[in-house]
Amino acid sequence: MSEPHLHEPSERRPRHLDSLTGLRGIAAWLVVLYHIRLSLVSILPPGVIAVLARGYLAVDLFFVLSGFVMWYNYAVPLASGGPRAAARFLWRRMARIWPLHLLILGGFVLFRAALNVSGRPVEGLPLDELPLQVLLIQNWGFTHELAWNHPAWSISTEFAAYLMFPAIVAAGQPIMGRRRLAIAIAALLLAGEYALFTHRGLRTLGADIPTMGLWRCLIGFMLGTLACVIWQAARSPRAWPWALFATGWIALGSVAGWPETAIVPPAIVTAMLALIYDKGPLARFLASHAAVWLGEVSYSTYLAHAFLFLVFKLLFVDASLQIGWAELAAYLLLLLIASWALYRLIEKPAQRWLNARTPGWTRPLPASPAE
Repeated sequence: MSEPHLHEPSERRPRHLDSLTGLRGIAAWLVVLYHIRLSLVSILPPGVIAVLARGYLAVDLFFVLSGFVMWYNYAVPLASGGPRAAARFLWRRMARIWPLHLLILGGFVLFRAALNVSGRPVEGLPLDELPLQVLLIQNWGFTHELAWNHPAWSISTEFAAYLMFPAIVAAGQPIMGRRRLAIAIAALLLAGEYALFTHRGLRTLGADIPTMGLWRCLIGFMLGTLACVIWQAARSPRAWPWALFATGWIALGSVAGWPETAIVPPAIVTAMLALIYDKGPLARFLASHAAVWLGEVSYSTYLAHAFLFLVFKLLFVDASLQIGWAELAAYLLLLLIASWALYRLIEKPAQRWLNARTPGWTRPLPASPAE
């Protein structure tokens, strides 16, 4: 969920696919509302709370988007650049995700220290797991429950996907430009994901994140790379077949009572392809300045929102843990401001500083609008 811009390949001037940037921004706020939904039951009807309770599915969209962006920007240079290009790629990804993660994690460490000093109970902040958190490997099957900054579990799994990506590129060379083969492999991956969750007795994608989250990410990431291959290979792209498939699949699965693991992943991939090809009102809305801005700061929004809400509740919310409209508006405004500040003052400067110090023995990669 951490890529600001995409652009469309062209022999002339490339056109940014701002609609996907805006989509990521909206998805980040769905995750925010998902995490605070239980504090909104006094002001929102049960039906709305039930919708917000599915906001975790936006994370699966992030995984697919990430795979798409990585393949588009780096598949060709990594395929021809060898190990030194892979090292440069991994350095760039570290520069992109690590600084802000460490800053927010540091905030949790200070919060834990404050709890200790005040004599309050400490829950969900185990010191023995802190090294895993620092290294961003906490969701690689080493733990049994989420701890510290819960949203960072997906960044941990994305880091694993980045480490695997050069190998994915090497293995994926035979499918470049082969649209039907890419579709067939994507179908096999989707079937494999459904079978994996079914074997574990799980019907939802958000179940057992410490064990299944890594698989959920890697499969979604690879589906994103295949979606990019499909997009690049299309000779006469049309949005409506993909939109029709996504809509029909959701309707069929809902009527038939299929589990979420069978309905959602195919719908995400096909709906995203429909959006890439679409030129209509939805695409224009997601490409608007406001939506694109939300997408640009979405990594900061995603990583900071849980910590900010934790502090907000301690300062302004009573024992009921329920907030009213005024408190909700205040929190959302604070999160917007914090997202902008973290993006401008921490995230981008740290990324530029680290990229300027990329080891000289790595092979240069072309500048990417995703960074």
